[in-house]
Amino acid sequence: MQKIGLFFGSFNPVHIGHLIIANYMANYTDLSEVWLVVSPHNPFKKKDSLLNMYDRLEMVNLALEDAERIKANDIEFRLPQPSYTIDTLIHLKERHPTKDFVLIMGSDNLLTLKKWKNYEIILRDFSIYVYPRPNYGADEWMAHPRITFTETPLMEISSTFIRKAIKEHKNVQYFLPDKVLDFIDKKGVYL
Repeated sequence: MQKIGLFFGSFNPVHIGHLIIANYMANYTDLSEVWLVVSPHNPFKKKDSLLNMYDRLEMVNLALEDAERIKANDIEFRLPQPSYTIDTLIHLKERHPTKDFVLIMGSDNLLTLKKWKNYEIILRDFSIYVYPRPNYGADEWMAHPRITFTETPLMEISSTFIRKAIKEHKNVQYFLPDKVLDFIDKKGVYL
């Protein structure tokens, strides 16, 4: 059975940190592929702070043009909003019964897992691969049989930092893939 890692995010915008995490998961774990699932509306975020979902998906597609084993996915565009991870996982499992889906998340998100809709079902039916985030230990989950902590390189870059830098007209050249930076420049977004 093919093992697919699902890396959910707003990707507002997608940046080098996201790509390093996805690449690590695709190439240094037992996952066959990693899908970057663009979330139209995360229930924990204000919708008006998000660039429209089609522009965010386009940036992810541009970032992944030459990627091996990493793909963009827009499944949540066709599901009710806000997007709840459990609903997406169930929908994907029904659509792809021969694939084994694994949730990819940062240790910061793992700390809030008990606030997620039906988190007990997620833990019962799906594995979770966790990447470290600065200053977010998740010791209470260390012994959970469905949770695997990875040695993904620590990323201290965030989309919030990049949006703020763009708004302040600072150089973000090496934080984003060139094609994503070109897209942002041409569209004049985040200003």
